[in-house]
Amino acid sequence: MIDTKLKSRLQAAQSLLWINPEQVCVSMADVPVHPNQVKEAEQNWRDLAPLLQRCFPELSDHSGAIASELIPVDALAREMGYAHGRHFVKGDHALPVAGSVKARGGIYEVFLYGLSLARDLDLISATDTPEALLNPNVKAAFKGYTVAVGSTGNLGLSVGIAARALGFRAVVHMSSDAKDWKVERLQRHGVEVVQHDADYGSAVAAARHQADADPTIYFVDDERSELLFFGYSAAAAELHDQLMKRNIMVDAEHPLFLYLPCGIGGAPGGVAYGIKQVFGDHAHCFFVEPAQSPCALVQLAAGLEKQVTVYDIGLTNKTEADGMAVAEVSWFIAQVMHPLLSGVYTVEDDDLFRWLALASRHADLQLEPSAAASLGGPSMIIDSTEGQQYLTDCDLHAHMPNATHVMWATGGSFVPEAEFQGFLSRGEALL
Repeated sequence: MIDTKLKSRLQAAQSLLWINPEQVCVSMADVPVHPNQVKEAEQNWRDLAPLLQRCFPELSDHSGAIASELIPVDALAREMGYAHGRHFVKGDHALPVAGSVKARGGIYEVFLYGLSLARDLDLISATDTPEALLNPNVKAAFKGYTVAVGSTGNLGLSVGIAARALGFRAVVHMSSDAKDWKVERLQRHGVEVVQHDADYGSAVAAARHQADADPTIYFVDDERSELLFFGYSAAAAELHDQLMKRNIMVDAEHPLFLYLPCGIGGAPGGVAYGIKQVFGDHAHCFFVEPAQSPCALVQLAAGLEKQVTVYDIGLTNKTEADGMAVAEVSWFIAQVMHPLLSGVYTVEDDDLFRWLALASRHADLQLEPSAAASLGGPSMIIDSTEGQQYLTDCDLHAHMPNATHVMWATGGSFVPEAEFQGFLSRGEALL
């Protein structure tokens, strides 16, 4: 059960930081996945790179890698009052192909499914490289198969674009709060969009039900997929290399703080799990959720005896952060994060637009409101009572001048200019 005081604070729908009392050291964590699977995902990405490079021209200058920059944001950090440590934005808002962090999961799962199906149908051999999927006979056979997903937008873009690149029929079931421009972009790529007059969970349930009844439909399950999860987890090695190139250490005296926007939980969960495998207990991972949609916080604070939703405590699940408008966190992610996550903080919608405007003004970043959520992380740690207590409990106060803060920007570069200008105007007015 959720503590009465915490429940009351959540019901007020104001920003707060919750520290996970169940966190243990990485070596003691009992979770339903294995660290070796992160290494397997890293190798799979390397194997897929030549195929991705041929499928997507925008990857020609990236050797087929789905990767983003680690962007120093010193001016933005100063403007937001962050005086100590180093501050970076992980630029997944500008990931090639799909323009969001979901490219790391959706493309990974669809392309691995394509390889598996082609081998099952004897279209390619077990020794063929992934580039064999470009054989005209393979693409012709894939026309008889469908890849489906339930999404508020960004995962749908990732899965739909990847599926069409391999010749699959693609269907994206979208919730009522999906943005019109995301629907239109999918349709331009030849993806069929089914819109539901309900929330994200209902769209996923409808997509899953349809796939269960038809063996030619492959369902990318954002609530349960380990392939998605480990596609995201490989980002940890990328971040490690970027920090090492900057001669930035991560150890007991140089802690790493990571702030990850959370919807259903697959992307932040996968990234956080990978980060904990790479950096161990020197990495402190925090999810961020809208004040009306804190599904991970509600579930983790309630424990793992039964599944709970934000509706159970009287919240609306209404937010401008469309990718985070999720009422119930993935049960799989809750189990994995229960012993590993440092905490969750919540944000109000107005702050998303303020931070979005500041990021544009002081760091020249084009973010979605949901991606801007990560920018408030350092303040939550440094300025809140709960954050100060966390630093005390972890014996980190003396090391904060040496800390590295990485704010994960999850989407935004594909937002149409008129839409982005609307975000900016709202943010500037609030500033």
